[in-house]
Amino acid sequence: MGLASTALATFHDLSPVVEDFEEAVMAGLSAIPKTVPCKYFYDQRGSELFDEICALDEYYVTRTETAILTANAGEIAALMGESWHLVEFGSGSSIKVRLLLDALNGRGAYTAIDISRDHLLASATRLAEEYPGLTVSAMCADYTRPFDFPAKQGSNPVVFFPGSTIGNFTADQALEFLTKTADQLRPLGGALLIGADLKKDVTVLKAAYNDSKGVTAAFNLNLLIRANKELGANFDLSAFHHDALYDEESGRIEMHIISDRRQTVQIGSASFKFEENETIHTENSHKYSVAQFQDMGRAAGFDPTHVWTDDRDLFSVHYWKAI
Repeated sequence: MGLASTALATFHDLSPVVEDFEEAVMAGLSAIPKTVPCKYFYDQRGSELFDEICALDEYYVTRTETAILTANAGEIAALMGESWHLVEFGSGSSIKVRLLLDALNGRGAYTAIDISRDHLLASATRLAEEYPGLTVSAMCADYTRPFDFPAKQGSNPVVFFPGSTIGNFTADQALEFLTKTADQLRPLGGALLIGADLKKDVTVLKAAYNDSKGVTAAFNLNLLIRANKELGANFDLSAFHHDALYDEESGRIEMHIISDRRQTVQIGSASFKFEENETIHTENSHKYSVAQFQDMGRAAGFDPTHVWTDDRDLFSVHYWKAI
Protein backbone atom coordinates (compact mmCIF):
# COMPACT_ATOMS: atom_id res chain seq x y z
CA MET A 1 0.00 0.00 0.00
CA GLY A 2 1.23 3.51 -0.70
CA LEU A 3 1.75 6.20 -3.27
CA ALA A 4 2.60 4.90 -6.73
CA SER A 5 3.37 8.28 -8.29
CA THR A 6 2.69 11.96 -7.72
CA ALA A 7 -0.23 11.70 -10.18
CA LEU A 8 -2.07 8.94 -8.30
CA ALA A 9 -3.84 9.64 -5.02
CA THR A 10 -3.26 6.09 -3.75
CA PHE A 11 -2.14 2.70 -4.96
CA HIS A 12 -3.23 -0.43 -3.12
CA ASP A 13 -1.53 -3.69 -4.03
CA LEU A 14 -3.56 -6.61 -2.70
CA SER A 15 -1.05 -9.04 -4.27
CA PRO A 16 -3.68 -11.13 -6.06
CA VAL A 17 -2.80 -14.74 -6.78
CA VAL A 18 -2.01 -15.07 -10.47
CA GLU A 19 -2.67 -18.60 -11.63
CA ASP A 20 0.22 -20.26 -13.36
CA PHE A 21 -0.06 -20.72 -17.14
CA GLU A 22 1.79 -24.04 -17.07
CA GLU A 23 -0.41 -25.45 -14.31
CA ALA A 24 -3.55 -24.35 -16.14
CA VAL A 25 -2.43 -25.89 -19.45
CA MET A 26 -1.34 -29.18 -17.88
CA ALA A 27 -4.58 -29.49 -15.91
CA GLY A 28 -6.75 -28.38 -18.82
CA LEU A 29 -5.24 -30.79 -21.34
CA SER A 30 -5.59 -33.63 -18.82
CA ALA A 31 -9.31 -32.92 -18.41
CA ILE A 32 -12.17 -34.40 -20.42
CA PRO A 33 -13.04 -32.44 -22.49
CA LYS A 34 -9.78 -30.54 -22.89
CA THR A 35 -9.86 -26.85 -22.01
CA VAL A 36 -7.62 -23.84 -21.42
CA PRO A 37 -9.11 -20.73 -19.70
CA CYS A 38 -9.60 -17.71 -21.94
CA LYS A 39 -7.69 -15.40 -19.60
CA TYR A 40 -4.47 -16.91 -20.98
CA PHE A 41 -5.18 -15.41 -24.42
CA TYR A 42 -3.60 -12.16 -23.33
CA ASP A 43 0.16 -12.34 -23.63
CA GLN A 44 1.64 -9.42 -25.57
CA ARG A 45 0.79 -10.91 -28.96
CA GLY A 46 -2.67 -11.96 -27.81
CA SER A 47 -3.40 -8.44 -26.59
CA GLU A 48 -2.28 -7.02 -29.94
CA LEU A 49 -4.53 -9.45 -31.81
CA PHE A 50 -7.49 -8.60 -29.59
CA ASP A 51 -7.01 -4.91 -30.40
CA GLU A 52 -7.18 -5.90 -34.09
CA ILE A 53 -10.36 -7.90 -33.44
CA CYS A 54 -12.02 -4.87 -31.86
CA ALA A 55 -11.47 -2.92 -35.10
CA LEU A 56 -12.94 -5.60 -37.40
CA ASP A 57 -16.14 -4.92 -39.33
CA GLU A 58 -17.65 -8.20 -38.12
CA TYR A 59 -16.85 -7.61 -34.43
CA TYR A 60 -19.65 -5.28 -33.39
CA VAL A 61 -19.13 -5.42 -29.60
CA THR A 62 -16.59 -2.66 -28.96
CA ARG A 63 -17.86 -0.04 -31.40
CA THR A 64 -21.51 -0.68 -30.46
CA GLU A 65 -20.94 -0.31 -26.74
CA THR A 66 -18.81 2.78 -27.35
CA ALA A 67 -21.65 4.29 -29.40
CA ILE A 68 -24.17 3.52 -26.64
CA LEU A 69 -21.97 5.12 -23.99
CA THR A 70 -21.30 8.15 -26.19
CA ALA A 71 -25.00 8.69 -26.90
CA ASN A 72 -26.08 8.28 -23.28
CA ALA A 73 -23.12 9.56 -21.26
CA GLY A 74 -25.04 12.67 -20.19
CA GLU A 75 -27.96 10.66 -18.81
CA ILE A 76 -25.58 8.26 -17.06
CA ALA A 77 -23.72 11.19 -15.51
CA ALA A 78 -27.01 12.62 -14.23
CA LEU A 79 -27.86 9.27 -12.60
CA MET A 80 -24.48 9.21 -10.86
CA GLY A 81 -25.10 12.60 -9.27
CA GLU A 82 -22.54 15.07 -7.96
CA SER A 83 -20.72 13.03 -5.28
CA TRP A 84 -19.60 10.14 -7.42
CA HIS A 85 -16.82 7.56 -7.19
CA LEU A 86 -16.39 5.51 -10.36
CA VAL A 87 -14.77 2.10 -9.76
CA GLU A 88 -13.76 0.21 -12.90
CA PHE A 89 -13.38 -3.58 -12.73
CA GLY A 90 -10.77 -4.88 -15.19
CA SER A 91 -9.78 -1.35 -16.14
CA GLY A 92 -7.17 -2.31 -18.76
CA SER A 93 -6.29 0.84 -20.71
CA SER A 94 -9.27 2.79 -19.26
CA ILE A 95 -10.44 3.84 -22.72
CA LYS A 96 -14.25 3.65 -22.43
CA VAL A 97 -14.32 5.32 -19.03
CA ARG A 98 -13.07 8.54 -20.66
CA LEU A 99 -16.48 8.88 -22.32
CA LEU A 100 -18.07 9.03 -18.87
CA LEU A 101 -15.39 11.22 -17.34
CA ASP A 102 -15.87 13.80 -20.09
CA ALA A 103 -19.61 13.88 -19.40
CA LEU A 104 -18.87 14.18 -15.66
CA ASN A 105 -16.50 17.10 -16.36
CA GLY A 106 -13.57 15.02 -15.12
CA ARG A 107 -14.13 15.98 -11.47
CA GLY A 108 -14.76 13.35 -8.83
CA ALA A 109 -13.04 10.12 -7.85
CA TYR A 110 -12.00 7.18 -10.00
CA THR A 111 -10.45 3.87 -8.92
CA ALA A 112 -9.01 1.47 -11.49
CA ILE A 113 -8.94 -2.20 -10.46
CA ASP A 114 -6.95 -4.73 -12.46
CA ILE A 115 -4.85 -7.83 -11.84
CA SER A 116 -1.94 -6.70 -14.06
CA ARG A 117 0.09 -4.43 -11.76
CA ASP A 118 2.43 -2.75 -14.25
CA HIS A 119 -0.24 -2.10 -16.88
CA LEU A 120 -2.60 -0.84 -14.17
CA LEU A 121 -0.10 1.68 -12.84
CA ALA A 122 0.79 2.96 -16.30
CA SER A 123 -2.81 3.43 -17.48
CA ALA A 124 -4.07 4.91 -14.19
CA THR A 125 -1.17 7.37 -14.03
CA ARG A 126 -1.82 8.42 -17.62
CA LEU A 127 -5.50 8.99 -16.81
CA ALA A 128 -4.61 11.09 -13.74
CA GLU A 129 -2.38 13.29 -15.88
CA GLU A 130 -5.13 13.74 -18.49
CA TYR A 131 -7.76 14.68 -15.87
CA PRO A 132 -6.04 16.88 -13.27
CA GLY A 133 -9.34 17.57 -11.49
CA LEU A 134 -9.95 13.85 -10.96
CA THR A 135 -8.82 11.97 -7.85
CA VAL A 136 -7.38 8.79 -9.38
CA SER A 137 -6.51 5.69 -7.36
CA ALA A 138 -5.43 2.23 -8.45
CA MET A 139 -5.91 -1.16 -6.82
CA CYS A 140 -4.15 -4.33 -7.93
CA ALA A 141 -6.73 -7.02 -7.17
CA ASP A 142 -8.72 -9.90 -8.63
CA TYR A 143 -12.19 -8.38 -8.78
CA THR A 144 -13.79 -11.81 -9.30
CA ARG A 145 -12.78 -12.80 -5.76
CA PRO A 146 -13.65 -11.23 -2.39
CA PHE A 147 -11.60 -8.09 -1.68
CA ASP A 148 -11.87 -4.90 0.38
CA PHE A 149 -13.96 -2.56 -1.74
CA PRO A 150 -12.36 0.90 -2.15
CA ALA A 151 -15.02 3.00 -0.43
CA LYS A 152 -14.60 6.80 -0.27
CA GLN A 153 -16.35 8.77 2.46
CA GLY A 154 -19.12 11.02 1.22
CA SER A 155 -19.27 9.57 -2.30
CA ASN A 156 -21.64 7.22 -4.10
CA PRO A 157 -19.74 4.35 -5.75
CA VAL A 158 -20.64 3.21 -9.24
CA VAL A 159 -18.89 0.06 -10.46
CA PHE A 160 -18.15 0.25 -14.19
CA PHE A 161 -17.85 -3.16 -15.88
CA PRO A 162 -17.90 -2.57 -19.65
CA GLY A 163 -17.37 -4.98 -22.51
CA SER A 164 -18.93 -8.42 -22.58
CA THR A 165 -16.72 -9.94 -19.86
CA ILE A 166 -19.80 -11.00 -17.88
CA GLY A 167 -20.56 -13.31 -20.81
CA ASN A 168 -17.36 -15.28 -20.20
CA PHE A 169 -18.84 -16.51 -16.92
CA THR A 170 -21.29 -19.40 -16.73
CA ALA A 171 -24.77 -18.40 -15.56
CA ASP A 172 -23.97 -19.61 -12.03
CA GLN A 173 -20.64 -17.77 -12.00
CA ALA A 174 -22.26 -14.60 -13.31
CA LEU A 175 -24.95 -14.70 -10.62
CA GLU A 176 -22.31 -15.32 -7.93
CA PHE A 177 -20.20 -12.42 -9.20
CA LEU A 178 -23.16 -10.04 -9.43
CA THR A 179 -24.36 -11.05 -5.94
CA LYS A 180 -20.89 -10.35 -4.50
CA THR A 181 -20.83 -6.98 -6.23
CA ALA A 182 -24.30 -6.08 -4.95
CA ASP A 183 -23.23 -7.03 -1.43
CA GLN A 184 -20.23 -4.69 -1.74
CA LEU A 185 -22.30 -1.79 -3.07
CA ARG A 186 -25.43 -2.06 -0.93
CA PRO A 187 -24.04 -0.60 2.33
CA LEU A 188 -22.59 2.31 0.34
CA GLY A 189 -25.72 3.15 -1.65
CA GLY A 190 -23.90 2.19 -4.83
CA ALA A 191 -24.80 1.12 -8.35
CA LEU A 192 -23.45 -0.98 -11.21
CA LEU A 193 -22.97 0.16 -14.82
CA ILE A 194 -22.44 -2.99 -16.87
CA GLY A 195 -22.32 -4.08 -20.50
CA ALA A 196 -23.98 -7.27 -21.75
CA ASP A 197 -24.04 -8.74 -25.24
CA LEU A 198 -27.49 -9.58 -26.58
CA LYS A 199 -28.92 -12.59 -28.36
CA LYS A 200 -29.19 -11.95 -32.08
CA ASP A 201 -29.14 -13.57 -35.51
CA VAL A 202 -26.73 -16.51 -35.42
CA THR A 203 -25.06 -15.42 -38.67
CA VAL A 204 -24.05 -12.13 -37.02
CA LEU A 205 -22.66 -13.98 -34.01
CA LYS A 206 -20.72 -16.52 -36.03
CA ALA A 207 -19.23 -13.83 -38.25
CA ALA A 208 -18.03 -11.91 -35.19
CA TYR A 209 -16.05 -14.92 -33.93
CA ASN A 210 -15.05 -16.37 -37.33
CA ASP A 211 -13.95 -13.19 -39.10
CA SER A 212 -13.02 -13.20 -42.78
CA LYS A 213 -9.46 -11.96 -42.13
CA GLY A 214 -8.70 -14.80 -39.73
CA VAL A 215 -7.71 -12.51 -36.87
CA THR A 216 -9.87 -14.35 -34.33
CA ALA A 217 -8.40 -17.64 -35.53
CA ALA A 218 -4.89 -16.27 -34.98
CA PHE A 219 -5.95 -15.00 -31.54
CA ASN A 220 -7.25 -18.44 -30.52
CA LEU A 221 -4.30 -20.38 -31.97
CA ASN A 222 -1.88 -18.00 -30.28
CA LEU A 223 -2.52 -20.07 -27.15
CA LEU A 224 -0.62 -22.91 -28.80
CA ILE A 225 2.18 -20.57 -29.87
CA ARG A 226 2.40 -19.32 -26.29
CA ALA A 227 2.57 -22.90 -24.97
CA ASN A 228 5.34 -23.73 -27.43
CA LYS A 229 7.30 -20.61 -26.51
CA GLU A 230 6.81 -20.55 -22.74
CA LEU A 231 6.38 -24.23 -21.89
CA GLY A 232 8.49 -25.92 -24.56
CA ALA A 233 5.44 -27.68 -26.02
CA ASN A 234 5.55 -29.06 -29.55
CA PHE A 235 2.13 -28.13 -30.92
CA ASP A 236 2.16 -28.35 -34.73
CA LEU A 237 0.20 -25.25 -35.72
CA SER A 238 -0.56 -26.72 -39.14
CA ALA A 239 -2.41 -29.62 -37.46
CA PHE A 240 -4.95 -27.50 -35.56
CA HIS A 241 -7.59 -24.98 -36.59
CA HIS A 242 -9.93 -22.49 -34.94
CA ASP A 243 -13.71 -22.69 -34.87
CA ALA A 244 -16.51 -20.88 -33.06
CA LEU A 245 -20.02 -22.27 -32.80
CA TYR A 246 -23.25 -21.11 -31.23
CA ASP A 247 -24.94 -23.38 -28.70
CA GLU A 248 -28.63 -22.50 -28.89
CA GLU A 249 -29.57 -24.27 -25.66
CA SER A 250 -27.03 -22.44 -23.48
CA GLY A 251 -27.18 -19.22 -25.52
CA ARG A 252 -23.45 -18.97 -25.92
CA ILE A 253 -20.68 -18.80 -28.46
CA GLU A 254 -18.01 -21.44 -27.83
CA MET A 255 -14.47 -21.06 -29.17
CA HIS A 256 -12.49 -24.22 -29.82
CA ILE A 257 -9.10 -25.26 -31.14
CA ILE A 258 -9.65 -28.43 -33.17
CA SER A 259 -7.15 -31.19 -33.86
CA ASP A 260 -7.04 -32.06 -37.58
CA ARG A 261 -5.68 -35.57 -37.01
CA ARG A 262 -4.71 -38.10 -34.37
CA GLN A 263 -1.56 -36.81 -32.73
CA THR A 264 0.41 -36.57 -29.51
CA VAL A 265 1.67 -33.32 -28.04
CA GLN A 266 4.61 -33.25 -25.67
CA ILE A 267 5.02 -30.70 -22.86
CA GLY A 268 8.11 -31.55 -20.86
CA SER A 269 7.75 -35.16 -19.76
CA ALA A 270 3.96 -35.13 -20.19
CA SER A 271 2.21 -36.46 -23.30
CA PHE A 272 -1.27 -35.46 -24.42
CA LYS A 273 -3.09 -37.54 -27.03
CA PHE A 274 -5.54 -35.92 -29.44
CA GLU A 275 -8.06 -37.76 -31.59
CA GLU A 276 -9.04 -36.35 -34.97
CA ASN A 277 -11.57 -33.51 -34.45
CA GLU A 278 -10.98 -33.48 -30.69
CA THR A 279 -11.10 -29.92 -29.35
CA ILE A 280 -9.57 -27.67 -26.74
CA HIS A 281 -12.42 -25.50 -25.44
CA THR A 282 -10.95 -22.03 -24.92
CA GLU A 283 -13.82 -19.59 -24.38
CA ASN A 284 -17.53 -19.18 -23.76
CA SER A 285 -19.35 -15.96 -24.53
CA HIS A 286 -22.91 -16.02 -23.19
CA LYS A 287 -25.56 -13.86 -24.82
CA TYR A 288 -28.68 -12.65 -23.05
CA SER A 289 -31.98 -11.03 -23.82
CA VAL A 290 -32.51 -7.76 -21.94
CA ALA A 291 -35.20 -9.44 -19.82
CA GLN A 292 -32.95 -12.41 -18.97
CA PHE A 293 -30.12 -10.17 -17.87
CA GLN A 294 -32.40 -7.94 -15.80
CA ASP A 295 -33.84 -11.03 -14.09
CA MET A 296 -30.31 -12.10 -13.18
CA GLY A 297 -29.68 -8.62 -11.76
CA ARG A 298 -32.79 -8.82 -9.59
CA ALA A 299 -31.78 -12.27 -8.33
CA ALA A 300 -28.37 -10.85 -7.40
CA GLY A 301 -29.82 -7.98 -5.37
CA PHE A 302 -30.05 -5.12 -7.85
CA ASP A 303 -32.89 -2.93 -9.07
CA PRO A 304 -32.37 -2.77 -12.87
CA THR A 305 -33.54 0.81 -13.30
CA HIS A 306 -32.10 1.73 -16.71
CA VAL A 307 -31.01 0.00 -19.91
CA TRP A 308 -29.70 1.42 -23.17
CA THR A 309 -29.30 -0.45 -26.47
CA ASP A 310 -28.30 0.39 -30.02
CA ASP A 311 -30.88 0.66 -32.80
CA ARG A 312 -30.16 -2.92 -33.94
CA ASP A 313 -30.36 -4.39 -30.42
CA LEU A 314 -26.88 -5.88 -30.71
CA PHE A 315 -25.60 -4.81 -27.29
CA SER A 316 -26.88 -3.39 -24.01
CA VAL A 317 -25.60 -1.19 -21.19
CA HIS A 318 -27.38 -1.41 -17.83
CA TYR A 319 -27.51 0.83 -14.75
CA TRP A 320 -28.57 -1.07 -11.62
CA LYS A 321 -28.94 0.17 -8.04
CA ALA A 322 -27.97 -2.23 -5.26
CA ILE A 323 -30.99 -2.77 -2.98
